[in-house]
Amino acid sequence: MDLNQNYFLSQELLTAQEQQIPGSLNYKLMRYRLINTDPVQEKGSIHYHYDKSENAAHKFELKFCVTGNRYCIVPDCSNCRISAYQGCSGETDTIDIFHFNFSPGFLATFVQQHNSDRKNRVLSFLHTESFCEELPVCGRKKKLLNALQETSYCSALQNVTFNSIVQELFLCSCEALDDSKPAMFSCKFLADQSGIEKMYLAREILLQHIDSLISIKELSRKVAINECYLKKGFKEVFGLTIYDFYLQQKMEHAKFLLCEEGMTVTDVAALLGYSSISHFSTAFKRQTGLKPCDLLK
Repeated sequence: MDLNQNYFLSQELLTAQEQQIPGSLNYKLMRYRLINTDPVQEKGSIHYHYDKSENAAHKFELKFCVTGNRYCIVPDCSNCRISAYQGCSGETDTIDIFHFNFSPGFLATFVQQHNSDRKNRVLSFLHTESFCEELPVCGRKKKLLNALQETSYCSALQNVTFNSIVQELFLCSCEALDDSKPAMFSCKFLADQSGIEKMYLAREILLQHIDSLISIKELSRKVAINECYLKKGFKEVFGLTIYDFYLQQKMEHAKFLLCEEGMTVTDVAALLGYSSISHFSTAFKRQTGLKPCDLLK
């Protein structure tokens, strides 16, 4: 079934969640009660729009349709939050539509310099033809999308988790743009599932230390892998060096604290471990293309 706009006019919108993260992405989740009994195919797609006349009109979007979720229909419980239906006795088939619109600043983080393959041309908007490409909703993407349903952008702790899930979903989806995707990781130790699990553990530890950079030496000790393997494996699994990943997540968290929590630049700089406001402002501008004061409410 082709899920177009007219199809959803016949479905009941249960709830909607939308978040605009300056300099990163616009995120929207629409949940519908499935009224039509026709089978719905889970699917995803990449939408790339190139406008030669106006750079600001360039777009890189991901869209996903996921089914089989449940929504509470217990009387007096229809206004619960997106993730608050587990455990309720009422069950209804639903369709969740995810929409991600990534900013050029976010995409630029993942562009490999001196690499002109299709993926890098698209992420840097050097690919001059618009296209729409279907993405299969594999088990990995389904797991990440389900995790987003249980996570919000409303608290400092969940914000860090939200950003890391979105980044992994983005990288997983961009594999479809690779000209010649290798059949497996080039690092031999990643052929063993335990090696991959150590990379995810390293990422989790980095997120837990978002306000104080942990050294590579200490991180390698915590995940029981030597520093060389850790650095190579992390870059291959997550597409960024350990430091670049840490800095990106730190600045995404800074956006949340400035934009959503209304903290001052001084307080955010201190909370994230910067010795001065100027050091923080310089790092923030270099990473995001924005000044911290631009996000103050």
